Amino acid sequence: MEYWKLIGIAIIVVGFTLKFDVLAVVLTAGIVTGFVAGINFYDILTILGQSFVNNRLMSIFLIIFPVIAIIERYGLKERAGKLIGRIKNASAGKILSLYMVIRSIASALNIRIGGHVQFIRPLILPMSEAAAESSKGDGLTEKQEDHLKGISAAVENYGNFFAQNCFPAASGVVLIQGTMVELGYEVTLQSIAAAAIPIAVITVLLTFIQVWLYDKRLKKSIIKEKG
Repeated sequence: MEYWKLIGIAIIVVGFTLKFDVLAVVLTAGIVTGFVAGINFYDILTILGQSFVNNRLMSIFLIIFPVIAIIERYGLKERAGKLIGRIKNASAGKILSLYMVIRSIASALNIRIGGHVQFIRPLILPMSEAAAESSKGDGLTEKQEDHLKGISAAVENYGNFFAQNCFPAASGVVLIQGTMVELGYEVTLQSIAAAAIPIAVITVLLTFIQVWLYDKRLKKSIIKEKG
C-alpha cells in the first residue's frame, strides 16, 4: 500500500501528457498524495502554503519576461546592433571576448549582471550578429547564425560557472567547504576561492581562442563565397 503514496507522480505524468493546466495538475497531485498518505485537508493546505512562502523568491525571475518584452518592443535590440555595426573592425569574437572578461569579473565579485534571458538574447547576441555581419559585409547564413547563438550562450555559461567560485562567500564555495570538512579535509573558504582563480583565468583564455576561431572561420567563408 505504500506505493499508493506515489500516485501524485502518475497524476503529474498524465496531466502533463494531456497538456492540462500545470498549476492545477501540481496542486491536484499534492492534495491527492496528502489524502492517500493520511494527512487531513487542513494540514495539506498548511504544507502547500508554507512551501509557497519558503520558495516565493523562486518566482521573481518571472518579472524578467515583461521587462525583456518592453526592451524588444522599443527597439533596444535593433539599436544595439546598429551601434556595433558602425564601429570599424568590430567582430563577433571581439564583442564576446569583451563580454567574457566583464562577465567573469562580475561573477568573481558576486555581481549578477548577466543571464541568457536578461542579457544575451536582447543585447549581446544582436551586437555580436551586427559585428559579424559588418565584418562579413553581408548577412549571416542560417548555420553561421546558429553557431553564433551557441557561442554567445556558451560565453555566458563560461563566465558564470567558472568565475563564481572566486568569491569566498559564494554558495558553491560554501558547499564545497562544507563537503570537504565532512570528509575530514580542513579547508577554508579563502583557499577554495584562491584555487578557483587560475581556473577562471584559463577559461577566459580558452574562450578567447574559441571566439577567435569563429571569426577566422567566418573570414574563410567570405573568401569562399567571393571566390
